[in-house]
Amino acid sequence: MAKQPVRIANFSGYYGDRYTAIDEAMTGDPIDVLMGDFLAEVTLASLSTRYKEDTTRGYVEYFLEQIKPHLSAIAERGIKVVTNAGGFNPAAMAVVLRELVAQSGADLKVAHVEGDNVFEQLGDLQKDGNLLQNLDTGEPLSSWGYEPIAANAYLGGWGIAAALEAGADIVVCGRVTDASLTLGPAAWWHGWARDDWNALAHAVTAGHIIECGSHAVGGNFSGFADVPNMLVPGFPIAEVAADGSTVITKHSGDGGAVTVDTVTAQILYEIQGPRYLNPDVTLHIESIQLEQIGPDRVLVSGVVGSPPPPTTKVATFAPIGYQVMETAYVTAPDVEKKVDLLRSQVGRNMTVGVDDYVVTPLGTAAADPQSQWDATVPVRFMATARDRQTLKEFNLAGRLNSLYLSSIPGYYRDGAASRAAEPQPRIEYWPALLDMALINHRAVLWDGTALDIAPPDETELSTQPEHDEPRPESYRAADLRTVELGALAYARSGDKGGNSNVGIWVRDKAAYSWLRQALTTDEFYMLVPEAKDIDIVRHEFPNLGAVHFLLKGLLGTGGSSNLRVDQIGKAVGEYIRAKHVQVPRQLLGAADS
Repeated sequence: MAKQPVRIANFSGYYGDRYTAIDEAMTGDPIDVLMGDFLAEVTLASLSTRYKEDTTRGYVEYFLEQIKPHLSAIAERGIKVVTNAGGFNPAAMAVVLRELVAQSGADLKVAHVEGDNVFEQLGDLQKDGNLLQNLDTGEPLSSWGYEPIAANAYLGGWGIAAALEAGADIVVCGRVTDASLTLGPAAWWHGWARDDWNALAHAVTAGHIIECGSHAVGGNFSGFADVPNMLVPGFPIAEVAADGSTVITKHSGDGGAVTVDTVTAQILYEIQGPRYLNPDVTLHIESIQLEQIGPDRVLVSGVVGSPPPPTTKVATFAPIGYQVMETAYVTAPDVEKKVDLLRSQVGRNMTVGVDDYVVTPLGTAAADPQSQWDATVPVRFMATARDRQTLKEFNLAGRLNSLYLSSIPGYYRDGAASRAAEPQPRIEYWPALLDMALINHRAVLWDGTALDIAPPDETELSTQPEHDEPRPESYRAADLRTVELGALAYARSGDKGGNSNVGIWVRDKAAYSWLRQALTTDEFYMLVPEAKDIDIVRHEFPNLGAVHFLLKGLLGTGGSSNLRVDQIGKAVGEYIRAKHVQVPRQLLGAADS
């Protein structure tokens, strides 16, 4: 007889998410598992420098403070806790957690999952012929020119499942995939086999949906204005059934909403195409079916899975130098000429060794402004160098400070803003692949027992499918209206290394035929002229009413090192929704009246 669905509640989507989330979950609806995701790529980059300075830490320390008041209640209710807050040192975090458990008097067993840290193996791997080629450029790691300080392989969920099966109450992980934090508990709860591909693919889908905290409940959602109580949106819950089919919901007393659109937004977030590769299964995103079955209840079903690839991703990080950033303000008229003069004045007599000097105006002054701020354009100045001393000598803050009486009319900086006192380190990201058979994935129990997790028996190479470009349909000129794309469509964008992805889907499925024909790759290049020099890959998701674009290299080599203001591409989707497009009048409905 199949067990009831397991209720997995998220309490964190990133390092810095709402501190009170565990408090909220513990006072919310009944749950079986608390799941917290902390490790974005940029988070790993940040943690890597701290771990290098102090190898006794390297984990997300405030998680310990979050969970400490609830240890007794977690034990009493039989709730399991799974998190990747272990960062670079899950074993050390597990030790500290056991001390906190002992102090609380709770009866809780703490295990950790390890094997993701392959930094010490980098030399031997390369000697053995593993080139660790960059996923974007194809270049071998040996060509990088920087000295790595961290390398972590993305593990699957079976170490988590093994720890839970052995009796663990809290499982601390390092760099498991985000979805593994849901797949592991679901596979343990339902006793799935490692080749239950469709069930596992459902669990990866569920994990992908709830991994980013409030995202699935209205956070970062294009339709936020229609979501109730967005002041404090709650965190999502995945009710995963024995066959993998899942209901996405939230705690009934929390703000936000769970709808087909909020769930679609998260499905399209940070993907590279229809194939979502996981160490345990390959998810076929185009198979996902969504249905609103009640208030704040969306059924996820029909998901197809296939064997995983034989390799998993390895995230390698290296310090590549330092950066400084300052902001000044320009007021209309003649904004362009004023920015040009500032750029030249600040960059005059450039210090030897400065690698990049980038000046970025942010926005456009309004015509006939109704307030001073309508006429104001912030201007961002950034400089980078391989060493800290070069930037100190460049003295960006001092250069800007010297211009008050000798530059553009109306020149000023924000007097209430703190100045950048020291150059900040830059960390570059190198994504590669590694055979899973070379990774020592294991769960380590509270008594030191190590449970080895074998690589998958069955694997399958999988590439992203190619979708033909549609032939634009002809509409009579009289039937067309020019409106913002956002009048008909939502969007969600994110980062995958140096690539930005953008998923655009229609509010009403009746408009999907128009959307897929209107948003060809050529049209996308016209809408986003700054993408003219990068490769764009386009895919369609009819079940979701979506068209998806992968913008290769828009984010340089990754969020931790590129110099864009929108460093990890979170606003690209909204920018595209602001673009004007021609739309058949009949699709605008009441909005056109």
